Amino acid sequence: MRLLLNLIWLVLCGFWMAIGYVIAGVICCVLIITIPFGLASFRIANYALWPFGRTIEPRREAGAASVIGNLIWIIFAGWWLAVGHIVTGIALCVTIIGIPLGIANFKMIPVSLVPLGSRIVPTA
Repeated sequence: MRLLLNLIWLVLCGFWMAIGYVIAGVICCVLIITIPFGLASFRIANYALWPFGRTIEPRREAGAASVIGNLIWIIFAGWWLAVGHIVTGIALCVTIIGIPLGIANFKMIPVSLVPLGSRIVPTA
């Protein structure tokens, strides 16, 4: 079932959401000081391509630097990506087959807003 959902996801929205994350990552990597944001964006782009079978969990060892970094991320890139997830999620929830994909889009909003201090792990 995961494979089927991932394939439908990839075709309907995963590819386009991953492109958004890659663009944000490239822009962040061009500016030398924001390379950690770019790396986090590339990590989330990988997750946006194939989300089913993986989940996001907070890293307990993340400190104050990740909080400050997340605030900067929200201002410059996070809210754009979150709006993309909201619009795509609503569009997918219009159809019956798209409802699980829309819910998955809504679940990706927190990591699109605060990528630092979280990691992507396989589900059990």
